[in-house]
Amino acid sequence: MTRQTAAADAAISQPTAQELPTWDLGDLYQAPDSPAVEADFAKADKAAKAFAAALQGKLAGLSGAALSAAIGEYEGIEEVLGRLMSYAQLLFSGDSTDAEIGRFYQTVSERVTAISSHLLFFALELNRLDDAALEQKLADPALARWRPWLRDLRVFRPHQLSDELEKLLHEKEVTGRSAWSRLFDETIASMRVPMNGEELTVSAALNKLSDQDRSVREAAGRAIGKAFADDIRLFSLVTNTLAKDKEIVDTWRHYPRPGSYRNRSNMVEDEVVDALVSAVRSDFPRLAHRYYLMKAKWLGLPKLMHWDRNAPLPNDDDRTIEWNDARERVLKAYGAFSPQLSEIGRRFFDRPWIDATLKPGKASGAFAHPTVPSAHPYLLLNYHGRTRDVMTLAHELGHGVHQVLAAEQGYLMAGTPLTLAETASVFGEMLTFRALLDAADPKRRRIMLAAKVEDMLNTVVRQVAFYHFETLLHDQRRSGELVPDRIGELWLQVQTESLGPAFEFTPEYSVYWAYVPHFIHSPFYVYAYAFGDCLVNALYSVFQSGHPGFQAKYLEMLRAGGTKRHKELLAPFGLDASDPAFWKKGLDVIAGFIDELETVG
Repeated sequence: MTRQTAAADAAISQPTAQELPTWDLGDLYQAPDSPAVEADFAKADKAAKAFAAALQGKLAGLSGAALSAAIGEYEGIEEVLGRLMSYAQLLFSGDSTDAEIGRFYQTVSERVTAISSHLLFFALELNRLDDAALEQKLADPALARWRPWLRDLRVFRPHQLSDELEKLLHEKEVTGRSAWSRLFDETIASMRVPMNGEELTVSAALNKLSDQDRSVREAAGRAIGKAFADDIRLFSLVTNTLAKDKEIVDTWRHYPRPGSYRNRSNMVEDEVVDALVSAVRSDFPRLAHRYYLMKAKWLGLPKLMHWDRNAPLPNDDDRTIEWNDARERVLKAYGAFSPQLSEIGRRFFDRPWIDATLKPGKASGAFAHPTVPSAHPYLLLNYHGRTRDVMTLAHELGHGVHQVLAAEQGYLMAGTPLTLAETASVFGEMLTFRALLDAADPKRRRIMLAAKVEDMLNTVVRQVAFYHFETLLHDQRRSGELVPDRIGELWLQVQTESLGPAFEFTPEYSVYWAYVPHFIHSPFYVYAYAFGDCLVNALYSVFQSGHPGFQAKYLEMLRAGGTKRHKELLAPFGLDASDPAFWKKGLDVIAGFIDELETVG
């Protein structure tokens, strides 16, 4: 999971006197030219070819126990490929400007794709099994273990193409979507934003949008707009091409609308997502509009410009928080909820599993990469020492702890749908926020509440607006290519609707859609943030109410990984995401914080 925070380049001084941690990827491989890399490629290639030779065209005749053994063998090969791919991705995230790392990343992608093409038949053939025949095999306890994976696999059964077409699409991925995504990443990483005599990376310039000095924010806002405007034809080409590519594939697969594939992947019904989006959009006035009108008043401004959205509040000194202090605050908050949660979290700090440094070429924002169950997750952050960075650390550590707990499900079933993947991260963030809030004096409490509201608005309102923007863009792309100005109009339309009357948008803001990586890498991903935030708000309300055995049930939910869907996972807490009232419960938490700010404002 990625989290959009600001990064910085080496020209910016480190925010703390302490050295920030850098990860050691040696638990995956020692180096790109390590003999272990080539050995794993040879091992996987040999195993994949043997697997196909032994089983292709024969799955229908296997017993339940034999099919279980086949799935176990398939999982083992996939895990080797997953380890190779994880290593290449993490190297590339650390420095996407290094040509050799870029070459290695592309080479690994191509070789993994070639080897996995031998395995492609397996899922396709499994999905051709008749329901009754598969159910008969599942009567064997050995195969019953794999029921969740088979259940999720068969969600895509109605959208499956012929084996030849599936193989073609699979093999062309490295020269299609993946290549365009790489072009986007390398373009962003190599861009420089001229500002006040400095050449800033995009992420460093974005960080200036939260500067205390409004003139700095304005300079950054205009400079970022100009930098992206200079390359807007390229970004428009990438966006148009990928949207058209998606339309072609969706049409062949008979998905009813552009977001349907993502919803199937998230194991959530289109109607549930519609209910979430409708609930959030209906609450724009109660949430974002109301808050930003207050913020304009606090800042003494008749209107907020787009560069004021993340402006610090007056008297917010946002003192630098040393890395070690941030670590202990987060672990203390985790430990107050569950000692086990804190113990797992501490492993990430005691071992080189985190990269929090600030350096050129490094991926912006933050993420937790699960890698493979036989290894461990890694966290990437860009730590500036601000309170918001502590919240990001709490967020990504939640992902990491979740991934550690779910690893016992194995490679095929450890991963959670995106809608549930944010559960532990947002919950960990809430635990940390509540702990910091309880220790704050009244003045600091107001500032922290406002910062939390802004984070929640960014997670819920902003991401639903992003989702609406994608929906409009993909729908209109079906009638022909969209010129940059039209994409900008759609962007401004959704920003105006979501942020409300407190804002005025200058022309350069019309290109700001171009820096959002989710539109490129994971179309229609963004609503998962809002889903996760509202889900956790509802879950946290249950925790605060003194629900019996909450901690044990929560840890059990995390351990389940991808074996259960949202209805099963939430049922022990008395929650149901298909109930429209569920989303109101989550949105009411945000509204309650804004209510409190109104009384102290």
